Amino acid sequence: MKTLGLIVNPIAGMGGRVGLKGTDGNKTLERALSLGARPESPGRAEEAIRTFLEFPGDLRIIAAPGEMGETVVRACGGDPEVLAMDVTGRTTSSHTADATSRMTDLGIDLLMFAGGDGTARDILRQVQDRVVCLGIPTGVKMHSAVFAVNPSRGGELAAQYVSGAGSGTRVAEVMDIDEEALRDGHVAARLFGYMTIPFRRGHVQGLKAGSPEDERYVQQAIAAGIVEAMEDGVTYVVGPGTTTAEVMRLLELEHSLVGVDLVRNRRSLGTDLAEVELLDLMGAGPSCIIVTPVGGQGYLFGRGNQPISHRVIRRVGKDRIIIAATPNKLGSFRGDPLRVDSGDGDTDRWLAGYYKVLSGFRDESVYRVVAA
Repeated sequence: MKTLGLIVNPIAGMGGRVGLKGTDGNKTLERALSLGARPESPGRAEEAIRTFLEFPGDLRIIAAPGEMGETVVRACGGDPEVLAMDVTGRTTSSHTADATSRMTDLGIDLLMFAGGDGTARDILRQVQDRVVCLGIPTGVKMHSAVFAVNPSRGGELAAQYVSGAGSGTRVAEVMDIDEEALRDGHVAARLFGYMTIPFRRGHVQGLKAGSPEDERYVQQAIAAGIVEAMEDGVTYVVGPGTTTAEVMRLLELEHSLVGVDLVRNRRSLGTDLAEVELLDLMGAGPSCIIVTPVGGQGYLFGRGNQPISHRVIRRVGKDRIIIAATPNKLGSFRGDPLRVDSGDGDTDRWLAGYYKVLSGFRDESVYRVVAA
């Protein structure tokens, strides 16, 4: 009988919509909770497990206790074997390490974990290259290439791999960034090692790719076109990234490289805003979203810009989304479509279609957008 191990980081992703770039560290978690953050990870893990359980075959699940996995499987109608370990109070990275070590010793066929880059690092320290792993994307940053494109695809890929139904494996990078530096606007990603993951094209995301220095001139040209077309009375939600940062520099406004800012009539309404702040400050008037996809991965929404939630997107309207990407960034997608993973499947499907992408001064191309 083939065995899937499941570990859920229940606090992963909680800092996203409240603008905290992650939840590493107790102080950040406390701040996220004080800002009204809600758990994101359990619901997305349930989506993966429901898909996994739909596949036929004699598949066994070993779960970490309580909210670290057991609760998720039972909510989906499964009957997991539960690790005999003590999980009381708030879970920490030490609980993740303990569960990973125990599952590895039990000889599971695949370890599926729900979390972000920090969780991937915790898992990597224990498994090294002894177990095939797959991440369900529930964090904020997710620079690593060990995650499924969305929870449903992750559950499907896990079932295919465990049942031997045709997915191979590959070695993928585990990356992470310094969250404190990120909150200060500095992006410094570091390679921590490699995981073996199940692989099937279209089911796992790529490694996040940064923008090379010589792209700035193209980014400035794109920004000039966007600023030239800005309308008075329209509120602009400006997402994170080096391309969108050039828009703010051209407007001579304070901005947050890794946060979400708000502009109206060429004046700042706020920087590094949370979802609730965006909804409050946008008002009822016309609005637009200016966003750039994640290099190498192609995500428009759901990776690093969670304050632009499905509620914000619905308020704006899909015909008012301005997508900006340099030709080099578009080339990093290798012909794959752009993806949306807003956390709301109906919104993701509603957003699907063809969009203009600004790739130079008054220079446009057309790109397909799909639900992740």
